[in-house]
Order: sequence, then C-alpha cells, then structure tokens
Amino acid sequence: MASLPSSVAATTPINGGNTPNNPKLHSSDLRTHSSSLFPPTQNPKKRVSSDSISSDFREALSAIREDASTESSYYVDLLRECIEKNSTSDAEMVHAQIIKRGIIHKDVFVSTFLVNVYVKCGNLGNARKLFDNLPVRNVVAWTTLMTGYVNNSEPELAIKVFRDMLEEGSYPTNYTLGIVINACSSLQWINMCEQLHGYMIKYHIDFDTSIGNSLCSLYAKSGHLSSAVKVFENIREKNVISWTAIISAFSDNGDAAGGLGYFIQMLSEDIQPNEFTLTTVLSLCCVMLSFGIGSQVHSLSIKLGFESNLRVKNSIMYLYLKTGRIQEAERLFDGMNVNSLVTWNLMISGHAQMMEHEGCNLSAYESGNQALNLFSKLNHSGMKPDLFTFSSVLTVCGSLVALEQGEQVHAQTIKSGFLSDVVVGTALISMYNKCGSIEKASKAFVEMSIRTLISWTSMITSLAHHGRTQQALQLFEDMILAGVRPNQITFVGVLSACSHAGMVEEALGYLEMMKKQYKIKPVMDHYACIVGMFVRLGRLDEAFDFIKKMDFEPSEFIWSTLVAGCRSHGNMELGFYAAEQLLKLNPKHTETYGLLLNMYCAEKRWKDVSKVKKMMKEERIEKVKDWSWISIKDKVYSFKADDKSDHHSEDFHKFLVNLTDQAKSLGYESLKDLEVTDEEEVEESSSSSSTTYHSEKLALAFGLLNTPSSAPIRVIKNFIMCRDCHNFIKTVSVHTGREITIRDSRSLHKIVNGKCSCGDFW
Repeated sequence: MASLPSSVAATTPINGGNTPNNPKLHSSDLRTHSSSLFPPTQNPKKRVSSDSISSDFREALSAIREDASTESSYYVDLLRECIEKNSTSDAEMVHAQIIKRGIIHKDVFVSTFLVNVYVKCGNLGNARKLFDNLPVRNVVAWTTLMTGYVNNSEPELAIKVFRDMLEEGSYPTNYTLGIVINACSSLQWINMCEQLHGYMIKYHIDFDTSIGNSLCSLYAKSGHLSSAVKVFENIREKNVISWTAIISAFSDNGDAAGGLGYFIQMLSEDIQPNEFTLTTVLSLCCVMLSFGIGSQVHSLSIKLGFESNLRVKNSIMYLYLKTGRIQEAERLFDGMNVNSLVTWNLMISGHAQMMEHEGCNLSAYESGNQALNLFSKLNHSGMKPDLFTFSSVLTVCGSLVALEQGEQVHAQTIKSGFLSDVVVGTALISMYNKCGSIEKASKAFVEMSIRTLISWTSMITSLAHHGRTQQALQLFEDMILAGVRPNQITFVGVLSACSHAGMVEEALGYLEMMKKQYKIKPVMDHYACIVGMFVRLGRLDEAFDFIKKMDFEPSEFIWSTLVAGCRSHGNMELGFYAAEQLLKLNPKHTETYGLLLNMYCAEKRWKDVSKVKKMMKEERIEKVKDWSWISIKDKVYSFKADDKSDHHSEDFHKFLVNLTDQAKSLGYESLKDLEVTDEEEVEESSSSSSTTYHSEKLALAFGLLNTPSSAPIRVIKNFIMCRDCHNFIKTVSVHTGREITIRDSRSLHKIVNGKCSCGDFW
C-alpha cells in the first residue's frame, strides 16, 4: 500500500492564501458538512418560485430559459427537483442550460452541486466527466465524487480520487476522511487506515466523534480489537453510535462478555441505546446463551419504546429460540401485527436448531413438524420464501426423512428460481441423502449450475454413506481435475468410502496424500474412518494398534466403533476394555451401559451384569425409552417397546406375529438371547426377553398395514437399532418387496431386497 503523499503537509489552501499550520476543519465547518454537503439556498430576489418548480418542472425550466437575468442560484432548486425524482435526463437539461449561460465556469457552488446531482441519481459517468472539467475543484466536489464511488460499491476508485485530491493540494475535511475510512473498510485495507489514523493524530482530529466511530468499526472488522478500543477511549464526546461501535467490535471479535461489559458501562453513563445497540446486545446474549441478561434487555427495550420495533423483536425472538424457549418465541411471534420474512425464517430455523439440540427423539420430530407447518403458513401469507427459508426447510425434511415434503420443496425452488443458488442446491443434496435417495441427490448435484467445495464434498460424503465407494472416489478425482482443492471434510468423505468397502491400501494412500500433498493435518474423524475400516474387516488388533498410535486421545466415537466390532466378531475382552474406556470419557452415556449389559448377558457373566446395573444406579442413569415413529398422510404415529396403546388393535398384533413367522420361514433367526432393551430386567437364571415388540418393529408393521403395497416405509428411531431388528427388517424387505428406511441415532439404514446401505455394520 502506497503511503500518503508528502505534499499533504505543504500544499496551498483551497481558497488561496497562506498555508495554515494546522489544516484541520474547524468544528463549525464540520457541522456544516457532516449533515449535508449542500445547505438550502435562500435568495429573496429569485423570480421563479419553488412552488412553480415543484408543480411543473419543464414550465419552470422554460421560464428560466426566457429570462436572461435569472441568477445562477435559481438553478439549484431545479437540480434539487432532479434529485427528488432521481431523473438524470432532467438534470442533463438543466446542465445544458447552465453551460449555455456560462454559469458552469462562473459559479463553483452550482457546478459542484451538479456533480452531487449526478452522484445522487446514480450516474457516476456524468459526475466524473463534469468533475474532470470543473475549472475549480473544492473539497466539497472531491468529497462528493468519493461518496458516489463508495455508495456505488467502487471503494478503490474513491481512494484513488482521495489520493488525486491530496496531490492537487486540497485538504480533506473530517467528513472526507470518514468517507475514505469507509472505503478502506470495504476493502479491508488496514495499512492505509493506519496511515490515515496517523494523519489524524498528527493534526489532532483523532478525537472527533464521527472519525473515531468510523475508525473503531474499521479496526474491529479487521480483527484489531485492541486498536478499536484505543480509538474508542480517545473519542472525547462519545455518542450512542460510538458505544454501539465498540460493543459491535467485541461481538465481531468473539468476545461477547466484553461487549456486554461495555453495554453496562454505557447505561451507567446515561447513554440511551438505540435499536442497533439493542439488537447487537441481544445477539451477544444469544452467543452466551444468557437468557437472564437478554430478558432484562427485553424489558429495557419495552421501557424505551422499542416494543413495536421489528428488528428488536426479531432479535428477542431469536434469543428465545436459541435458549430453548420455544413457547415464549411462539407467543411473541403470534402477537406480532407486522412481521417480515426475517421473522418467518427465524422461527423456521429456530425449530430446525431445536431438532439438532434435542437429538433423535419424539420432541425433535415435533419441532421439525412445527417448522414445516410454519413454512406452509408462510406460503399462504403472501410472502415469498428466500434461499435461507428453503435451506432451513430442506434441512428439516432431511432430519425427518420426509422425502415427499422435500420433493415438494424442491419443486417450489424450481418455480421460484432459487434452484440455481448453490446454497439451496447443496441443501437439496443433503436432504435427498438423509432421506435415502442417493439417485435424486446425484441428479440434484449434476443439475447444479455452480458447484463449490461444499457441494462436491456433500456429494462425495453422500455416496460414501450409501456404499457407492467407486462413485465417491471417481467424483473426488473429478473434483481435483476441476481445480477444486479438497479440505479436511472432503477427505473424511473419501476415507469413509474406502472404509465402507474395506479398501485398506487405498485409504492409507489417501491419508498420506492429505498430509503430504495438501498439508492437511489429520483430525479425529479421519482416524475414526481408518479404525472403522479395520473393524469392518475383523482386523481388531490392527484397529487397536492404530488407536494406540494416534496423536491424541481417542474420542467416544472411536471407542464405540471398536465396541461394535468386538461384539460382531466375538472379541469380548477387547470389547469390555473399549466399553470401559468409553464410560471413562462419558460416565453418563446411557447407550454405553446398554452395550455393556448386552455383552455381559451374551457371555452369561451375571455378576458383571449386576455390577453395571449398580453403576447405573450410582450414576443415576435413566433407562433409554425405546421410541420409534412413522408419518402417514401428515400424521405422526409413535411407538415404544411392548406398546399396548389403544390404536394398536388385536389384529395389528396378530399381523406382527404372522410377519415374524413368515420372516422365520425365509431364514430369519431371533437373536433375543443376545439383546437387552431398556424395559427388560436381567436375571442370573435367564436371558433377556423377546425382541418381538421393539419399537421399530411395531412402527414397521403399522406402516405395512396402513400404506399402499408399493409405498416405501420410513421410520425414525431414537437410538441405535439392535441386530435382531436389523436382520428382521432385511428379511421383511425381501418378503414384502418394500423399500424400508430406518434412521436411528447413529446411521441411516436403507434396506432394499434384503441389502442394507450400512453394509451390516453400524
């Protein structure tokens, strides 16, 4: 970045005369220029009234043409009319008349004001052409042109004009410097900002409020929080904008507590916050999940008269959603007389976030359905969804395995024109993947007009999850050929594809490529893929050796993967060790206790069973409620193990028994002696009870009874599906010819003709 010209300190003043020792703008001048570069013109001699100009622009212009004695200042009213109408063509007619009368060379004010008119009308070409031909260019003309470039998103040109101004010997006003700081902020040119700051300190104007506010914001956005604080502290007369700037500075730099501290200090100095202050502070409360402070800010906003302010109400509603207070958010939403698309998006995304927070349970499912209901209401409200709406709704559809609703949203994105947006396109891929439709996910990817790294990675990961290893690896090679550089997550997808197919040499090769060619340091997810690969192949000792050689302590996922492998391949001793390590990491993890109980039961180690149950009592571990649910015709039916609800008739239970008998005739064998569910009590003298009435079997049977014979069945379960149910459902898919999808807390199981997308390992 070039430094400021040395001529700044030794140039001729704007209006001639001697060079001042301190070329700063005095406070009286600052007030003039800070509100408007062009104050209203007052002239008692003018012959064309402003009323006649407003009522009939062309008649007024005609009158001026006929009156050769019209003073030049009369043209200003006509030019103001051009600004109000945003009419370049009218301005050009006035401009022609000004040239004809020779005023352009006589009156600096009128010619400079004409530059301002072109700038305000958005015609930077005319403004620049006129500016370049001005016989005299004062600081107002320079500043006007800079403002036009900044407002027209051309900050580099604004800075170039500023440099030209300094080279020609004009001194910047405080207002001019504020415009240049804004240009630097847009470009993140922190070096030039520091030079400007040094200039301001040299001429003792760094304490100015407007300049300090601009500098504070620029330093904050550039990640220089300490510099922003120093600038703020040097401002002599801090106003609400100053305080909001420093609070926002802490927010932009991830220090929510610091921002709230300055807000409290602001209140103690009797500075009344505005709507921007309140929304910033409420966002800080969201980051800290501080409902206590947020509720006080809510009360303060009402006291200050912001109760009906939409921006503030949206921020309050978002706080309620972030802190899990859905009912309060809904009451606020229902009580709003006026809302915006932002309001709808907040509510929809809030329910989507609640799904993630609540995990895989019935409450999460209900939150998802509420999000879809809100989306339906939005469509009937007259407002049009945007890309954020579609992205959130598609995420919900994926989490609910709601393929039909997702397809309807897909159709709506096509109709509304948002399908071409890369965010929506990537959300579509994810939705179809989670709903088990890898073919439609692939189609959505192929039809994307623009693909980002996220799009490529999402598709590679989706193919890996569905066992399409060769397609995933080929797509990775295509991505490299397209010039897209992979990241950590991309390699997780690639290693997952190799793991699924048991491709050891290929997986280790990609791991080396990641480290050496792309300089990406492996993280836990990469190691988990390698461990999972060895476990799938039954190479448990190699998996354990790999775990011991990792650079950091294994995660819960890695130990649970080893536990699952040990159960599948019969290495119980290593499985017990892995389960114990898992409990050390998370002594409150209910599913781990369930795994241990099942493993000890399989080995008939009843003393260890009693020991684990005692540990559960000591840790106050509550039993996991085995829930599954299925949606049929927009109605949700939920089931729990051994459910005896009224809507499960005797005929329904007979159907399930017959279905089990038919499955057995096709080779299904019950593994009830190897499994323990949450409702079972294990005794030393007997093994666990039957798994016939596990919740996913009940949901599956209900779906088979109440949907057309060719319709796919989709069930959601709140924790990992047991092996017995997995085997049973595979057999049922052969018997019925149905496509059956079960999403449990760990995996998606898409089962077609007896084959599962998980490869019988999860």
